[in-house]
Amino acid sequence: MLLEQERRDVCVTARTLAERGLARGDGGTVSIRSGDHVTVTPAGVPLDRVEPADCPVLSLEGGVVEGRRGPAAETTLHMAVYQHGDPGTGAAVHAHMDNAAAVSAVLAELPPVHHSAALLGGAVPVTHYATYGTGELSDHAVKALSGKSAALLANHGGVATGADVHQALGNAQLLEWLCGVYIRAASLGPPRVLTEDELAGTRQRGAYDWAGPDIL
Repeated sequence: MLLEQERRDVCVTARTLAERGLARGDGGTVSIRSGDHVTVTPAGVPLDRVEPADCPVLSLEGGVVEGRRGPAAETTLHMAVYQHGDPGTGAAVHAHMDNAAAVSAVLAELPPVHHSAALLGGAVPVTHYATYGTGELSDHAVKALSGKSAALLANHGGVATGADVHQALGNAQLLEWLCGVYIRAASLGPPRVLTEDELAGTRQRGAYDWAGPDIL
């Protein structure tokens, strides 16, 4: 089986999204890039039931190389990230996370109200709305991810990237947590937004392991 380990890692990450309440049903997509190939979650399978053999392997141009099932609808978004985004991206995680979906329906940008926002690049942009699975949404996402490790998809959810799938999952979890912090802060009053200078110290100190030690 082609890219057997990557398929296993996609499955573990997909199941983790479901177990941690970050996605329900098939409301999310995980992908890993390995050279000129991309492994992605399949269409029509709940994330908590995905098996390695379900996960199709695609060429970097988007054609299916191997797999018993077709790729998930949001595969177009993932492929656009690998084709036109940061060349250092090795994995992407997209999910209909509760807090992210709520914030994406209200704000034009998630401001940095906690210092850990620096780990995602600071303020998190919200894309213009576009139908899921379309090239239009993919273009919006790639633009929003420029210089960032996460973006919010308007009235939809979030997407996060990383050098590997562990980091991409951690960034997705951090995005959801930051959205929750903003929602709770805004319920008390206008949130205090950190400046770029204030975020600089966090960048210098390095990242947390937001994915947790039990993944992969």
